[in-house]
Amino acid sequence: MSVFGGISKIPELRRRILFTVMMLGIYRIGVFVTCPGVDRGVVQKLLGTSTGSLFSLFNMFSGGALQQMSVFALGIMPYISASIILQLLAVVVPSIERLQKEGEMGRRKITQYTRYGTVLLSIVQGMGIAFYLESLRSNLGEAVVANPGWTFRMIIIISLTAGTAFIMWLGEQITERGIGNGISLIITAGIVAALPDALFSTITFVQKGIMTPFTLFTIVVVAVLVVGVIIFFERGQRRIPVQYARRVVGRKMYGGQSTHLPLKVNTSGVIPPIFASSILMFPATLANFIDKPWMNDFQQALNPGSWAYMVIYVVLIIFFCYFYTAVTFNPIDVADNMKKYGGYIPGIRPGKQTAVYIDKVLSRITFGGALYISAVCVLPSILVSQFNVPFYFGGTSLLIVVGVSLDTVSQIETHLITRHYDGLTGPKGPRIRSRGK
Repeated sequence: MSVFGGISKIPELRRRILFTVMMLGIYRIGVFVTCPGVDRGVVQKLLGTSTGSLFSLFNMFSGGALQQMSVFALGIMPYISASIILQLLAVVVPSIERLQKEGEMGRRKITQYTRYGTVLLSIVQGMGIAFYLESLRSNLGEAVVANPGWTFRMIIIISLTAGTAFIMWLGEQITERGIGNGISLIITAGIVAALPDALFSTITFVQKGIMTPFTLFTIVVVAVLVVGVIIFFERGQRRIPVQYARRVVGRKMYGGQSTHLPLKVNTSGVIPPIFASSILMFPATLANFIDKPWMNDFQQALNPGSWAYMVIYVVLIIFFCYFYTAVTFNPIDVADNMKKYGGYIPGIRPGKQTAVYIDKVLSRITFGGALYISAVCVLPSILVSQFNVPFYFGGTSLLIVVGVSLDTVSQIETHLITRHYDGLTGPKGPRIRSRGK
């Protein structure tokens, strides 16, 4: 704590952290603002019994807003889905691909398209939720909606769409004026907010004898081991040696030093499980609005914990690991920049051969990273379901929370380094090992 106490000595960093906390506080307040015309008590009774189902997973990502039937019930998932669609379109639509290469202006245009897509998806999902709410009845025959009809449906669509747009704006404000990635922090805040209730429920289960102390101890050990594995792999790098040739310019000599090109084992971060979860949520959510036997079977097959869900989840994670890595890291550009400044990998010809070599190494370590993410996201969930834990807090949640926390700490450290503060990086303070020598 004495190390992080140095944060208060940098006014800009202090303002950024306070701004981030304030924005997350506003988000958490909005989670408890129920949509007009909905009986929140009935919704809580219905969704409170869906532990371990798709609704519990969706409720976790929305920070409990779905169970409250809040204006934030859709969460940030429409924004993530719109981002996925645009990134997939960039592969097949040349105009979007050109926008990605146009720098800041292109990025702003893509962000604008993502916002339009978010609003469109929110309207579609809001309409589906409105119809679904009208059909809900409790075991005692209590209706969720007292006055169904198109007036109620339009109110729900407008409320949910406005709520998602507001969350999207909050995330962008945190990214620009706060610290860390705003969208990831909002998802993390929603997951962490469920911890106090989950811990209280677990203690209650142990006191009542529903869960044995040994089971609780096993779950704690598994969680600690998973956190350790996540930190180990998130800090893992493959360092490719790079040598820069000496150049004589006038009377001065440049270059000649040896360095390395760091390739992270998990280049894509927490994006693959978030993307994979949002992809699985969308068709399964639609299945709830179509009362057909085959659609009900489809919904049951995609419930978290089922083997079909696990297999599809792993396949999607591996796909998005490679896809997002290919989008964010271009070996050809790296090889061209190295060649431009006189750099080369010992034993590899500059230019095309260097790009092929980097791509080969990156593909191999990305495969290992994809297997690591898949194991972290799936194995703890299987163990948790076997022990009948009263909350859904598996490997996906741990990966997101730990990964986002590491990224946020990394950005805080960057601010401290740029202002020559030795709190985190000086001789007396601990050093974040992946970036130290």
